[in-house]
Amino acid sequence: MMSDRTVNTTAHWQELDEWRKKIDALDQQLSSLLCERLHCAQNIILLKSRIGEQVLQPEREKEVLNNVLNHADSPLKARALEKIYRCIIDETRLFQQDWKSSQPDIKTI
Repeated sequence: MMSDRTVNTTAHWQELDEWRKKIDALDQQLSSLLCERLHCAQNIILLKSRIGEQVLQPEREKEVLNNVLNHADSPLKARALEKIYRCIIDETRLFQQDWKSSQPDIKTI
């Protein structure tokens, strides 16, 4: 016969497993969305090249951050989101540079 403590511990492990499954599903969605975001960044580089626009636009980066932070439901989450999005923006910029340098038809701005 299982004790109440064993049953309770088992329930906690099952709950932990459910939360982990939820995170795994969210990670799959995030990965797909980030790939789509990188695809958009490729198209932006192409268009910027065609119209002679500067690649780095700090004002646009601030706008992106503000758009994201407006959806945070607490100051703690806002701080975490800002750090996450600064990484996303930095990595997107590096991705754009790497991708642009691999495309011989794109003029350097």
